[in-house]
Amino acid sequence: MSAVAQLAAETSTSTGEAVQFWLLGPLAVAGGLGTILMRRAVYSALCLAGTMVILALFYLANGAYFLGMVQIVVYTGAVMMLFLFVLMLIGVSAADSLKETLLGQRWLAAGCGLGLGILLVAGIGQASVGSFSGLSEANAGGNVQGLASLLFTRYVVAFEITGILLTIAAVGATLLTHRERIERNKTQREQAIERVRSGKQLPPLPAPGVYARHNAVDLPGLLPDGTPSELTVNPTLRERGQVREVHRESVADVAAIEGRTARYHGQRYVNDKAALGGARGTAVDEAEAPEAAPGQEDTK
Repeated sequence: MSAVAQLAAETSTSTGEAVQFWLLGPLAVAGGLGTILMRRAVYSALCLAGTMVILALFYLANGAYFLGMVQIVVYTGAVMMLFLFVLMLIGVSAADSLKETLLGQRWLAAGCGLGLGILLVAGIGQASVGSFSGLSEANAGGNVQGLASLLFTRYVVAFEITGILLTIAAVGATLLTHRERIERNKTQREQAIERVRSGKQLPPLPAPGVYARHNAVDLPGLLPDGTPSELTVNPTLRERGQVREVHRESVADVAAIEGRTARYHGQRYVNDKAALGGARGTAVDEAEAPEAAPGQEDTK
């Protein structure tokens, strides 16, 4: 009976352990959620470091002193702090943080999370059904010796697979860091050819508010013929439909300036009132100019 009582005393949870679990458990969960939900990589790394420290405290409370110290010294003190220092020195650009590099990576992440959840539930169920040996029996040959025996006998396959994954991660991080040195840099001629073949806007666009009465960012710039160019407005404002309509007087003023310029160069300015409500026009040579309708003759 004494052995059974000793085993029950070792496997039962004391009041201090229960208080520690209910205080630090929610903090560990909050740190894990902050790791995956924080937008800034530095804050995410700090949340992960806090979660690792709390896990180390759980290890120490359960008698796994070697594992708890390794968790603090190696993972939190070395790996995470080195990762945090690299982020603070190099930084992460906004373009890289918002770019989705893998097609369907969100569905893949959801599937991996579901699989890990199933494994977690299975592990909890197996621990609940099985029997416990007690702390003194588990550490009979020494805490470090017992941990080494489990790693290199029962869990040797998982240990080797973990080492391979860490090696692959290190090689991948090195390749991504020095990618610009491996790939050949494109010349200016090649970049110009790619821009032309893409069919995008090549020359610079006028800024918002050009030829208008003010320089509001939601007011499209006017082209020399008086046509409002919505490409001069921010794409976000265009998607929201927040592009302000150009005042007709401004369009008429630009059309008048274009007409005077055309007449100065010996050309004829033909108005196209159907395009922009009587504001748009084109300049043609005298030899190619169509005959004007009665009452619309221009005088030089």
